[in-house]
Amino acid sequence: MTEKHKSQTEDPEVAIQSAIGRVEGFIMNNGRSLLTALIVVVVVVGGFFGYKYLISGPRAEKAAAMMFVAEQQFAVDSFALALNGDGNFAGFLEVIDRYGSTDEGNLARHYAGICYLRLGEYQRALDYLKEYSASTKSVPEALLAAQNCGLQGDAYAQLENYAEAVRMYEKAVAASDNSLSAPYYLKKAGGVYEKLGDYAKALAAYERISDDYPASMEARDIQKYIGRIQQQM
Repeated sequence: MTEKHKSQTEDPEVAIQSAIGRVEGFIMNNGRSLLTALIVVVVVVGGFFGYKYLISGPRAEKAAAMMFVAEQQFAVDSFALALNGDGNFAGFLEVIDRYGSTDEGNLARHYAGICYLRLGEYQRALDYLKEYSASTKSVPEALLAAQNCGLQGDAYAQLENYAEAVRMYEKAVAASDNSLSAPYYLKKAGGVYEKLGDYAKALAAYERISDDYPASMEARDIQKYIGRIQQQM
């Protein structure tokens, strides 16, 4: 009988034991490498889920709970209280300090920037608005990103840095090109271009409102702006 025929008629139990023996031999020869790889996998996977469910999730919940009253104060224009709290509840600044790495902490930076803007502290407003990490993955996120850019434009305009103001207004339009926010920031951009004496760009901004967003509120009286610019050119 040939060797080939022997292997084909070998007892299944013997074949299994032989295979197990080969695996055991491989583990014995490579045990340290396999163990190291296994530890790395366990640490990485376990670390990810541990952070998500044991640290990140609870921290986000605590941040959201801490921010609740501050958001209520913000809604009624009590910007100083929303920003600093009053000893009984935390303000946005404390949320940022304690939970700045969470999504809620990130949003608190946006809130804080608005508060400082409304309180007339324009440079501080810029500091916090710039720290906000914007996303455009969804419509609400895109609208918030556009608002953040637009608010930076407002702060720069108040500081009379018109070049930066118009840049941020244009960035706001690009962040959320829709009939709600885009014409609003285009109109702001047009006004700043007028201050800069760049009437061609001001006219382009106003005409884009008329052409691309005719149903928007800004389009209702935009022909007056276009006529005024045309007289100055």
